[in-house]
Amino acid sequence: MRGFVDGAVSIALVAYLTLVHYSGRRIGLVVAGMLLGSAALTLFVGLRGHAFRRRTILLVGACLMAVTGVIYTTSTSFVVLFIIGVIGTVNPSSGDVSVFLPMEQSLLPSTTADTNRTSLFAMYAFIGSMCGAVGSLAAGVPEWLATHTSIHLAAALRGVFAMYAVAGAVAFALYSSLSPSIEPPPGQAPSALGPSRRIVYRLAAVFSLDAFGGGFVVQSMLALWLFRRFDLSLAAAGALLFWTGTCSAVSAFASARIAKRVGLIRTMVFTHLPAQVLLISAAFMPTLGLAVVCLIARSLLSAMDVPARNSYVMAVVSAPERAAAASVTNVPRSLASVLPPVAAGWMLDHSTFGWPLVIAGSLKAIYDLTLLAMFRHIRPPDEIVARPSTSR
Repeated sequence: MRGFVDGAVSIALVAYLTLVHYSGRRIGLVVAGMLLGSAALTLFVGLRGHAFRRRTILLVGACLMAVTGVIYTTSTSFVVLFIIGVIGTVNPSSGDVSVFLPMEQSLLPSTTADTNRTSLFAMYAFIGSMCGAVGSLAAGVPEWLATHTSIHLAAALRGVFAMYAVAGAVAFALYSSLSPSIEPPPGQAPSALGPSRRIVYRLAAVFSLDAFGGGFVVQSMLALWLFRRFDLSLAAAGALLFWTGTCSAVSAFASARIAKRVGLIRTMVFTHLPAQVLLISAAFMPTLGLAVVCLIARSLLSAMDVPARNSYVMAVVSAPERAAAASVTNVPRSLASVLPPVAAGWMLDHSTFGWPLVIAGSLKAIYDLTLLAMFRHIRPPDEIVARPSTSR
């Protein structure tokens, strides 16, 4: 459900702010504020969340979600939208960067054996990505309503934010129904980082480079590029991002299969690197059709690293450290992606060429090579298979 409304809002947000005469720079600032706020909330949950019940954290997040939707439905003030973007939960990207992430990511491994961990994260990523893709497609509904009814497009787009508020209320009810087993058993309460601190900090630093590059092409800014470069309609952009999201969702299952053969780190790198070549290529395509081919081909590869990355982080830390590790590795990602949308918006104000795509692809390729160089020899316990004895 969160994935669906995130997918719809990430596109409707850009269309709505453009309609009320926000410049690309201001749109970038709002998106940056959202990413900054998500980082702060995620950091708090990861480092201080162990002092609160897990249910409480999830319920507070759902309340913030509902309030955010209400404010965005009723206000067009830049100052108000920026502030609420910072303290709220609106997600301008195609992935989950919310306060819910570290809690859910740390809970999942405890529900299955280590050998099934990557497959479980693949299913989790598939559900979120698939629902996000459907949400992107649904972002075209406001435009259809404005065309076929007397409803103004601005009012129809505000309806998307109202739907986001309703989703927050429903999330509150669903989280309230979770069983008491959501809380950790005695002696296994979440803790701050301990023995795993060094590797977690190193991972966080490398992941930040990937996120910095990705900040230039978060879904909202990618939609803005499509609007400016090819004069794409809201419905057409939503349809394209639906198919890219669908391809990304389906590819998550291949991640688990590949990881069993070559390991988690190599899976992350060898699937992610070709995707960046395709992203850069899309910027140079002279027609919409060719750009679409590059973006869809890229989506078949670009998200395979997500289940592998989440599984790797959870595998190299102890169970009590998982929430903190999830937070520390995701927060720098959010922080690193704060400024790029502002720069991307400024670039698109001055040129329709896909400079944000070129920069994003180049930085992400450097990340892939750095990750491989630093962590190819650090394998999680379930990948280490004892060699048979050679003694006679």
